[in-house]
Amino acid sequence: MNKIKSRLIHLYRCRYIGRSTLKKLFLIDPTLQSIYDWDTLAWRSHLNFSLKQSIAIQEDLKSPLLIEEVQRDQKNYNVITILDNNYPATLYNIPDPPLVLYLKGNPQLLTHNSLSIIGTRFPSKFALPIMRKLIPPLVENNLTIVSGMARGVDGLAHEITMKTGGNTIAIIASGINYVYPPEHKELCTQLEMDHLVISEYSPNTPPRRFQFPERNRLISGLSFGTLIIEAKERSGSLITVEQALDQGREVFAVPGALHMETSKGCNRMIQEGATLVQNSLDILLEWESRKYSWEQFLIESDTERKRKVKDLFDKMQESI
Repeated sequence: MNKIKSRLIHLYRCRYIGRSTLKKLFLIDPTLQSIYDWDTLAWRSHLNFSLKQSIAIQEDLKSPLLIEEVQRDQKNYNVITILDNNYPATLYNIPDPPLVLYLKGNPQLLTHNSLSIIGTRFPSKFALPIMRKLIPPLVENNLTIVSGMARGVDGLAHEITMKTGGNTIAIIASGINYVYPPEHKELCTQLEMDHLVISEYSPNTPPRRFQFPERNRLISGLSFGTLIIEAKERSGSLITVEQALDQGREVFAVPGALHMETSKGCNRMIQEGATLVQNSLDILLEWESRKYSWEQFLIESDTERKRKVKDLFDKMQESI
């Protein structure tokens, strides 16, 4: 199984191979071994790649530098794949689950019950006191706080949680060696030392525009619910909310003044059915009512993942 894991990580690093392509490759060959012998014609016939794409993939598969990088990353970082027993059960059943995760910090935090907190990069003066009021009781009730280490609300969520003595997870939109935004370098170091930083991108990947909404599905997926502190009517936070709803997660929102741009997104979410949050108890009561069913869901999700991995291993044995 370790060889399949290494092939999965390697293939995921190749140009033009994403999650959907890898899923197709698993169906063609559960061991991923024969794919290394494909010529350009095979890539074109099996997956309808262009000649240019097929040549690029072949170059990457045979590149000594890339192979060395993949081996080095597996030694230097905690790399979890969907084949591993410690793959987070919370992410397995979301639409388009990550196949590979790179971690720095304490991986045990992935087993904790958590709440995601998101919001604008440019919070008003009201956001900080609101967060200082809401977060400590959540931490006291053993909820790990998940966010994206972005400017504004995300960074504040991590900082307040750490100052309160709680645990926090940052899911970032770049590789874990690329700190973004740059001013969060010290925050990132603290998170890596005592908490957890996660990325589905290879370690030296810079942040790209499309990676932010792609990352957001993991922020919402890792937790039982997502709390929005402040958000404009059109913002990345609302993309995360849509993903949370698609994933069957709870959505909480803090209401704000009608004249404030950063309140319009939250107010609209409440109007459309998000739980209005006036204090931490509004979240904790919802958590208590859902805790048993959530934990059962995680057990079932992990059992299903392990069954599918076993089926994959059985198919691999049959092909030998």
